[in-house]
Formats: sequence, structure tokens, C-alpha cells
Amino acid sequence: MRSADRILTTHVGSLVRPEALLSEVERFRNGEIREGDLSGALQSAVDDVVRDQARAGVDIVSDGEFPKLTSWSHYVVERLAGFERRPAPDSVSRAAAVGKDRQDYKDFYREYEASYGRAGLGKSLENIGIIAIVGPISYKDAGVKSDIARLKQALSRAPGVTGFLPVVAPASAAPSRVDEYYKSDEEFLFAVADALRDEYKAIIEAGLDVQIDDAFLASYYDVIAPRDGFAAYRKWAELRVEALNHALKGLPSDKIRYHVCWGSWNGPHSNDVPLKDIVDLVLRVNAGGYSLEMANPRHEHEWRVWEDVELPDDKVLLPGIVSHCTNVIEHPELVAERIIRLANLVGRERVIASTDCGFAQGAFGRRVHPSIQWGKLRALAEGSAIASKLLWRKAA
Repeated sequence: MRSADRILTTHVGSLVRPEALLSEVERFRNGEIREGDLSGALQSAVDDVVRDQARAGVDIVSDGEFPKLTSWSHYVVERLAGFERRPAPDSVSRAAAVGKDRQDYKDFYREYEASYGRAGLGKSLENIGIIAIVGPISYKDAGVKSDIARLKQALSRAPGVTGFLPVVAPASAAPSRVDEYYKSDEEFLFAVADALRDEYKAIIEAGLDVQIDDAFLASYYDVIAPRDGFAAYRKWAELRVEALNHALKGLPSDKIRYHVCWGSWNGPHSNDVPLKDIVDLVLRVNAGGYSLEMANPRHEHEWRVWEDVELPDDKVLLPGIVSHCTNVIEHPELVAERIIRLANLVGRERVIASTDCGFAQGAFGRRVHPSIQWGKLRALAEGSAIASKLLWRKAA
């Protein structure tokens, strides 16, 4: 997962879906085409997006999460037995729990969430509804095998890059749910962990890296801590890390990336948990690489955490060097500057330049226009090349 001669580049996984694919997804949802027809469109789209990532200068690429037709996390409802999706008229407002940020800036959020439809997020969220747990959870769907096959086919046509697949962490699989089966939060989490292990293991055994997406580990601080206190939040988070490590037990850590963010929306984030208060929990996860937001204005200063926290020798950082949710394309010189200051702290071979979060959290949702997405990835590659020259020339 590391390089001895230059800074590698990657991103968090989700990319904006092309309009042609979205048209086919809509036809599939409406019963106008069969799953086999959609599968062909997905393969074509994944082939194209892997090629485009390689052309943009991305070294470690994904399938864009194109096969996930709802969202980065709710796709598990179709893959795990024991889940049931129920209609919810106000599903958009249920997209995120109401934390202190939404209370402090309720007028902003009222306007912002109304814009979901304009950004396409409403269409992604409308099929989510309420998630109910109605029976024992187990892995039932072979969807991950199709995901693996599509990405590997695309990789075979794009020499020079390697691949990863993003999947959900147990903590982020239906954090808001109606549980009609399990007696406790812990029992539910470990059941999900047992089931999702099948997905993690399949990806690694196929020769790909797996990225565990755990947005809710940090973002739920805003919900729990103001109400119940920091100690209650830590207890909640520690249980989720324990469940994830249960799922990862025995799997090779050098094939595992762990992504934690504070929520992908472009909002105030004034009540986010500081990285210094959870970095020990992040490092406790049995992963070889840690993907963290470090480009947005609320968290960019937290690169200094690594002045006081030692990154274990066998681990790498995948810091967010460019933002996923602003329309400003970072200057390559700024990209290089952000990389170099981290490389000077943890070692140049242990920094893989990435994005803060994904560019599209659902099939119809996007944070930026696709042209901005590709501009940011090109800037990431250009800045990484500048940083590489400076870091390796300095050491020569």
C-alpha cells in the first residue's frame, strides 16, 4: 500500500454517475429493463470510470460505487437477510440524525436540505425509507462477486493502476433503524459484523484492497455528546470499533483501508468531534491505512495531531488533500504543500494523497459537478508529482 519512490494518489471511492447510467438505473427501478440489462450498463460505466481515473493520474482506483443504487451504506439492505425497507414520507429529513449542528443552524439546514432535490440527493434518498430489523442477519446476496468481477475486468484494460472497493462498516449499516429482533445494540452490531465479514473477505481474496467506510463513527458525536456527554459517546464509539475488529479478525491489515469522516455535506460542522479525541480509536482498527478528512476548513489544522501521535510503523495515512464538496479546485502547489507537511511528520512513503470524502453518496446524489470532480483529481495528481520531486530530491 506504500511507495518507495513517489506519492501515490487515490480517493475515497464514490464518483458522480454518468447520465447514461442514471437513465438505465431509472428504467430498472421502473421495471422497464431487467437486471441483466442493467448489469451490462454497469460494466460499461465501470470500464469508463476506471479508464478516466487512470487518465486523471489516480493510482489506486475504485468502481465509483456505481453498482450501489441507493447509497454508500444502505446497499446492505439488499445484501443482508434480516433487513426490511419500509416507506417513509419524510425520508429525506431522515437522511441524517438531528444533532447540535442542525439545531444551531436550523434555518441553514432547512434551506440546504430543500436543495437535496436540486442536487439529486432526494432521488437517492427516496428509496431508503425506514430500515427495520425483522430477523437474524446473514449475508445472502452475491452482489459483491459482481462488483469484484466488474472492477477486475475494468482494471485489466487500465494497466498501471490498482483497485479497491469501498464497503460499509458495521457501525454505519443502518445506524437509525427500528430493531424488532435483536435485544441490544451490541447484539445487532456483532451480527452485522459477522455478516459483513463475508464481503470484506471476498474482496481481499480477489486481490483487491477493501475500504471500510465508517462516516457515522465521528459524525454521531454531534448527536450523542451534546445530549449524553463525551463519556457516553466514547463508550458508543468503542463498541463499534470492537465490532469492526471482530469482522476483520484474521484478515491481512495491509489490504484494508479505514475511512472516517465527519459527514460529507457542505455545512457548518461547528460541533464535530476533534480528531485528537478519537485518533486512538481510529488507530485501534485493524487496518493498514487510515483515510481522514484534512482538506476542509474545519479539519485542515488537524494535520498537527501527527506531531503528537505516532503512526505505527506498518501503517499509512490516506489524508484528504482536496475537498470533495466545494467547487474550488485546489491549486497543485497547495496540494503539494499539504502532502509535504504530513510527509515530514510520518514519512514520505507513508502518505497516499486522497480526497476528504466521496463525490457522490448515492446513485443520484452528487456533491460537485462531474467536471469539478475530474478537475480536483487532476490537481491531486499534479500536486502529488510536485511533492514527490521535492521530497525525494531533498532526501537524495
